[in-house]
Amino acid sequence: MKQNNDSCGQELILDLDGCEIKLLKSKTKIRAFTRQLCRVIKMKRYGETIIERFGANSSFGEGYSFLQFIETSSITGHLLEINGKAFLNIFSCGAFDSDKAIKFTVDFFKAKKVKSKVLIRR
Repeated sequence: MKQNNDSCGQELILDLDGCEIKLLKSKTKIRAFTRQLCRVIKMKRYGETIIERFGANSSFGEGYSFLQFIETSSITGHLLEINGKAFLNIFSCGAFDSDKAIKFTVDFFKAKKVKSKVLIRR
């Protein structure tokens, strides 16, 4: 999706289901995902990906969350290993190809289902 001139950015919201669990459990794979995604959407990473585990005692299950700053904003994700779900947000003040981001993300995590929404921020 292309932004128009009065836009302050775009945000892609992705809900993935049926992801391959071993990918959701791997810090190495998560780091590789953020690096490759930045290349796919032509965004420059700012620093290393922050990856932490959460939810050990929660009702929704344990999993990794991650944050990758990019020069124009950030990429965040929350991964639920117990049910193979991933929730991601890509926000950038610069334009990016949301269709390429969706395809890459679905393919990377081997998701069986995806829901996506693109918001133009004003």
